[in-house]
Amino acid sequence: MGPLSGVKVVEIAGIGPGPFCAMLLSDLGADVVRIDRSSNVLGGDPATPPGDVLNRGRRSVAVDLKHPDGVATVLDLVAEADALIEGFRPGVMERLGLGPDACRERNPRLVYGRMTGWGQDGPYARTAGHDINYIALAGALEPIGRRGGPPVPPLNLVGDFGGGGMLLALGIAAALVEAGRSGEGQVVDAAMVDGAAILTTMFHAFRAMGIWDDERGTNMLDSGAHFYDVYETADGKYVSIGSIEPQFYAELLKHTGLDGEDLPWQHDKAHWPELKDRMAAIFKVKTRDEWCEIMEGTDVCFAPVLSLAEAPTHPHNVHRGTFTEVAGIVQPSPAPRFDRTPAEIQRPPAHAGQDTDEVLADWGIAPDRIAALRSSGAIA
Repeated sequence: MGPLSGVKVVEIAGIGPGPFCAMLLSDLGADVVRIDRSSNVLGGDPATPPGDVLNRGRRSVAVDLKHPDGVATVLDLVAEADALIEGFRPGVMERLGLGPDACRERNPRLVYGRMTGWGQDGPYARTAGHDINYIALAGALEPIGRRGGPPVPPLNLVGDFGGGGMLLALGIAAALVEAGRSGEGQVVDAAMVDGAAILTTMFHAFRAMGIWDDERGTNMLDSGAHFYDVYETADGKYVSIGSIEPQFYAELLKHTGLDGEDLPWQHDKAHWPELKDRMAAIFKVKTRDEWCEIMEGTDVCFAPVLSLAEAPTHPHNVHRGTFTEVAGIVQPSPAPRFDRTPAEIQRPPAHAGQDTDEVLADWGIAPDRIAALRSSGAIA
């Protein structure tokens, strides 16, 4: 039912942003087949899916990519696909015989999605790295943190997922639209350093306008402001405040009992530290739930800071169906939402190689060839 229903995607199994991209495309309706290494086949009961929900929604084919018939099998699938996702270092797919030229020789309309940290070229292109390194070089890590402290890694949300997998999914979707017009595919080079950099666009604009200080933790959005921060409550939990606009700031002062005081101008940065101390003392007096009773439903721009375990049970998230449970695992629901072609989780994660015969048959490979491939060890 999803908007990508009918689109066929080959995913060369990897970690992090590549699987996340494949998950997004699958949630949106694409038939995504994951190519797992045959050496990763460990068995497993299909009735008890693995816990890695990044692999949800796809079927798994196990292939020996070092076997010539294994590579030929992947190329057979590529011939039937609309897109491919791979996340190896530059040159690896070419050495396997599955680079863009080999794949597009079999299928000129193929959209070939490449996910790397540093990109396909450049001085760092062939060196190892992880999310923290990519966002560091992009300038996205240095501004995150409190005044006087070091940069704080924002999990791996900015590089792997926001600037990586999600950007690749956007690139593939855009290239599929263009291929529908031109009949020709193309390579999508999605680098996490590029993606993390584009996420910082607004802050480059702020610097150009002279409203961003390069000292970490001194700006409105980086914990410098008393009206845009998190505060500890009496029970050791936290609440978030984002009262930027004057009408919302007035609500914050009202509900914290500060509206009757002669306070400095909201945006006088010289007074932010003292006002932050005042706010911290006020929020520490009541529990998180007590502040929820006071501020939920107002225009303070308020929300409790919830843990991964708490978020699925909050009434707003329950009402929206923001989380769902599949095969006993609570996980985020597909997003965004479509009123006519709703996205859905097609199936729980598959064990490596669980669907080899089914997928090969569905994608047009004859039973006798499947038997020969298994006999030769090219598939598992």
